[in-house]
Amino acid sequence: MTHPTLLVVAHGSRDPRHAATVHALTERVRAERPGLRVETAYLEFNAPSVPRVLERLAAEGADEVVALPLLLTRAFHAKTDIPSVLREARARLPRLSIRQADVLGPSPLLNATLGRRLREAGIRPGDIPRTGLVLASAGSTDPEAIAVIAEIARELRHTGWCAVRPAFASALLPRTEDVVRALRAEGVERVAVAPYVIAPGRLPDRIAAGAGAAGADVLADVLGPAPELARLLLNRYDEARLTVGASLSA
Repeated sequence: MTHPTLLVVAHGSRDPRHAATVHALTERVRAERPGLRVETAYLEFNAPSVPRVLERLAAEGADEVVALPLLLTRAFHAKTDIPSVLREARARLPRLSIRQADVLGPSPLLNATLGRRLREAGIRPGDIPRTGLVLASAGSTDPEAIAVIAEIARELRHTGWCAVRPAFASALLPRTEDVVRALRAEGVERVAVAPYVIAPGRLPDRIAAGAGAAGADVLADVLGPAPELARLLLNRYDEARLTVGASLSA
């Protein structure tokens, strides 16, 4: 039985590190599941675009595609942009079955990836009880996305950090530097910043600049092509291809 093609849909960025990170992540996904066809497309800034990849797949005789948003929360891109692009493609390519998988977050595998990046940045188990953690996301105006970030911060607080606070690089306040300074003012001994973003770019750079300006003790790397993240992509792919009626509607 031929499995559907996995089409990873990334946002795209003018920063070349973004596409390089997406490429590294999809290569890890391929290594995790040999034989699965994995393609990558972008909403903007980078090529190939989603319509072009879907047209090529249809021309090559593909029957089914699972389009997986490389997004951490269900905000505008997941709810509007990607469904619109896929609807248009399905109208042009009626013989190609296209399903949209769920976004990546929230997931314990994302929390595990955050933990990995913090350990790589120097956090040890004994540091956690005296360290405040800043969960720094890109930010959104979507209430559902904001609620997800707040819930992740609450979950992480129960893993032993003395405090966990969300921060945002755009759209919302507080900024990373504001939260780092607030934790210092509350007497927190050490402060670590964990970017809750997948790839480098303008907003992660803003997070890093804020952490540096406020004197954070630890700055973790972006989530990047971590093995946990690759497994999560495959989990979302499997959920979509095995769910009856997962095809796009409306």
